[in-house]
Amino acid sequence: MGINLAKMKEKLDALENRGQKKSVFWRPEDGEQTIRIVPTADGDPFKEFWFHYNLGKNAGFLSPKKNFGEEDPLNDFIRQLYKDGSEDSVKMAKNLSARQRFFAPVVVRGEEDQGVRLWGFGKTAYRELLGLVLNPEYGDITDVTEGTDLTIQYGKPPGAQFPQTSITPRRKPSPLAGSEAEISAFLDQIPDFTEVFERKTPQQVQNMLDEFLLGESDAEEMSAETTKYNGAQSSIDQAFNELMG
Repeated sequence: MGINLAKMKEKLDALENRGQKKSVFWRPEDGEQTIRIVPTADGDPFKEFWFHYNLGKNAGFLSPKKNFGEEDPLNDFIRQLYKDGSEDSVKMAKNLSARQRFFAPVVVRGEEDQGVRLWGFGKTAYRELLGLVLNPEYGDITDVTEGTDLTIQYGKPPGAQFPQTSITPRRKPSPLAGSEAEISAFLDQIPDFTEVFERKTPQQVQNMLDEFLLGESDAEEMSAETTKYNGAQSSIDQAFNELMG
C-alpha cells in the first residue's frame, strides 16, 4: 500500500495549527461572502456595545459609563473638553468619545470548521439587518431549519473613502447545518458576549488617560489641565451630562 496523502496532509495541518487559537471574531474580506446569523437563547442576536478608541496606543476598550453605568474618568474628561469649547478641545473630545458597535454570532459558509464567530458592524449594516428581520417576506432569518443565508458584499467603491457593506438575503430558505447534531453544536458554540471583551476598571481607565495626557503634554501642563477641569459643575455641565448620559 502507498502512503495515504490525505492523512499526511491532515497531520501537517494539525502540526502547523497546533497552539494557534482560533479568533472568536470575524470580519468580511474584500469581495463576496455568505453568512448565517445564529439564533441566541434570548431571541436577540444583535448585541450593542460602546467602545473608546484613540486613547494613545491602547486598543479599543469598552466604555464603563456607556455599557455599565460605572464611574468613568475618560467620560468625565470628555465632558470637560466639550465644556472648554475650544476648537482643539472639541476635536479631542470627538476623537475620544465612545463609538457604537454591534455584534452578531455568525457561521461563515465555506468556513464552518471555524465554528460560530462574532461579526462586528456599524449602524448602517445594523439598520439593514433590522429591516430584514422585520420583513414578513423572510420570516425568522435565524431559524435553524428554515432561516435565510445572507450574502455580504464588502469593499471600497471607486471614489469612496471607507469600505462599505451591502447585505442581500438568499431567495430560498435553508437549514443552519446538515444535521440536528451539527445544528446543536453550532448553538453550543455561540461565544459568551459578557466574556469576549475585557472590562476595564475605573482605575485602569484613569491610568491609560494619565499616560495619554503625559504623551500629549508635560507633567506641568497636565497639572494645569487637571486644575482647569476640576471646577464646580455649572448648569451648562448639567445640561451636557443629560445629553451625554
